[in-house]
This record gives sequence, C-alpha cells and structure tokens, in this order.
Amino acid sequence: MQLIACDRAHAAAILDIFNDVIAHTTALWDYAPRSMDSMEQWFAAKEGKYPVIGAVDENGKLLGFASYGPFRAFPAYKYTVEHSIHIHRDHRRQGLGRQLVEAIVAHARAQGYHTIVAGIEAGNTGSKALHEALGFEACGVIREAGFKFGRWLDLEFYQRVLDTPVDPVDG
Repeated sequence: MQLIACDRAHAAAILDIFNDVIAHTTALWDYAPRSMDSMEQWFAAKEGKYPVIGAVDENGKLLGFASYGPFRAFPAYKYTVEHSIHIHRDHRRQGLGRQLVEAIVAHARAQGYHTIVAGIEAGNTGSKALHEALGFEACGVIREAGFKFGRWLDLEFYQRVLDTPVDPVDG
C-alpha cells in the first residue's frame, strides 16, 4: 500500500467508494448516489487548497481516501478544518484508516491549521476508536441530527488540536 495525492483521474474510484458508503452506511448522510458531475465540483472546491490523499495497492487501485475542507464559512474559523475518511468496503479494518488520518493530520499541520474536526455518527464505534487512538477527543454530540435508514442519528464531534500555526493572526 502506498499513499498518493489523488486528482481528477481518481474521481471514478472515489465516486464508487462514496456511493457504496451512501447506500450501505451512516458515515455519509446523503440519500441518493452522487454523480460524476458532483465529483468535478468536489475536486474544484479542493483544488490548490485542500488535500485528497489516497491509499492505493501495488496495481494503483484506490483502497480508500481522506480529505479535509473548511469547518465553517466564517473568517475566524480559518485555522480549523473538518476531515473525512472513507475506505473501500473490501479493505476496511486493515489499518488504512490510521495511515490516512495520520497523513491528513501531518498535512494540516504543514498548512498551519490548528484544529481538525471529525463528525462521526454515534454508532460508528470503529471510527470513534480510531480517532481516539490518534489523539482526537470527543467534544460534543448533536442528538438526532440526521435521519437515515428509518432512524434518527446522533452526530458526535471529535477534535484534535495541533501546535500550529506558530503566529496566528486575526483577520
């Protein structure tokens, strides 16, 4: 397994992972599959500012990916990002998530971010355990924030505070 910077050439593989996660899990709170057009918009929003890091096998097949983007749109949140990580269903629980989150944390630190947020569905014990093992702390719950698969879902927030930036500024 190797970590790479994903680009639009990986859009179809990322889309397959997204759509499987949407159809079968509560990790993404969409109801309908995403389109290839949505991937163009997704990459355009990340271009030049936010990473998309992929894990590929020896044949170049995408096994999973992680990324981050803005936490909230207000200027004072400029040092906070929210990340996501998704692993292909055939490659979960093999240590890829740990490597991808570690890579995202390193990238956020290098870009001078201070706080990384993860929004995790309360029943996703594997993701919560992974984040806790990597230094994220539970920091809040929004009860019944979503409704999917005929039931209410709680959204738990986890955060990791980094030692960056060295000299934060207002404005």
